[in-house]
Amino acid sequence: MSNVIEVGDEDFQARVLDSDVPVLVDFWAEWCGPCRLVASEVDKLSAEYGARLKVMKLDIDTNPRITGEYGVMSIPSLLLFAEGAEKVRVVGARPASAIKSQIDRHIPAGAEA
Repeated sequence: MSNVIEVGDEDFQARVLDSDVPVLVDFWAEWCGPCRLVASEVDKLSAEYGARLKVMKLDIDTNPRITGEYGVMSIPSLLLFAEGAEKVRVVGARPASAIKSQIDRHIPAGAEA
């Protein structure tokens, strides 16, 4: 995933909650087949939104604190954070269009990437 950055328990606060732009976090695991399917859809969103949205991946197996803190029980789960808080949660493998319809109202308007 070219524009997607790994994030974890140690840097979640700084990279996600303290971000000045919305952040979409893909909660995933290496062993999760549907996570691989949604990864390409998330990459499409990253390219489409450009600098208006940061996209990050969080491996639930190596980052149990944040996974538990946000009650992520099923993967893939996509959580959109804006202004330091969770705004949207999309659970399961969904096409980019379905994810976009859920997150659009939280992404600032601007020129497309």
